[in-house]
Amino acid sequence: MLRWALMFLVVALVAGAFGLTGVAGTAASIAKALFVAFLVLFCIALVAGVATGRSVNRTIRRERERDRDLLHKP
Repeated sequence: MLRWALMFLVVALVAGAFGLTGVAGTAASIAKALFVAFLVLFCIALVAGVATGRSVNRTIRRERERDRDLLHKP
């Protein structure tokens, strides 16, 4: 989502440089909305991670080890 926000920001800057103010304004609005959505989702994920006390890396590592153990069982 952050990547899309940055792409729309670039589109807005390029359109503004060429004098396409309508396109630039629309692209800037979309970029702003996507960035706000990204920040909201990031904050929710951060609070959820702190509240549960779980680390994403630890969980992923544990799942990979479990999958590896299942594949190598005789």
